[in-house]
Amino acid sequence: MTTGAFFAKIRTYAELSEAAEHAWAALLRPRHYRRDEIFIRAGDVPTRYAFVVEGLFYQHYVGPDGDLIVKHFFPENRIAASVSATLLGEPSLFTITAIEDSSVLEYDFAAFRTLATTFPDIAVFYIRYMERHWIIDKEPDEISFRHDDAMKRYRDFIRREPELHKRLKQHHIAAWLGITPESLSRLRRAIAYGRMERG
Repeated sequence: MTTGAFFAKIRTYAELSEAAEHAWAALLRPRHYRRDEIFIRAGDVPTRYAFVVEGLFYQHYVGPDGDLIVKHFFPENRIAASVSATLLGEPSLFTITAIEDSSVLEYDFAAFRTLATTFPDIAVFYIRYMERHWIIDKEPDEISFRHDDAMKRYRDFIRREPELHKRLKQHHIAAWLGITPESLSRLRRAIAYGRMERG
């Protein structure tokens, strides 16, 4: 992806001035990640955000019983980050790993934050992006995990993210739903047979 294509995507959230684009472009660093390569490791203090040009990442941690727990997926056109840890300057509770061979545009968050105080249009982008993807998109999932069974959560995931669903391994989906791969297999069979089964 050229920086022109990158900023075309950014402008779907907010219009940027030419000066703002030039300033932000100076921060961008292209990088490639192989499948299973780590972008942010739990325990490290993160300093970078990464716009996913091509590929797929996931945010995860190991639960108290040693189980993989997936919190978030970052496909193309999303910004992969451990947001709270970066904002607070604290060690990340999560690891972010490439699920596929991936290409990103990385930038230093502190430098970006300085730009946001200099260019109001960059600040508008940041607010709108965070509102949409870290509040509006995540709130239904948080409610669903408290009130819905695994079958409903799985059906909702397929409905909202059909292309992402096709790209994920079964154990990644199961770890996001909070169930075992065997339980996910039962859900899939129930859907295939047109039955409802509680997870």
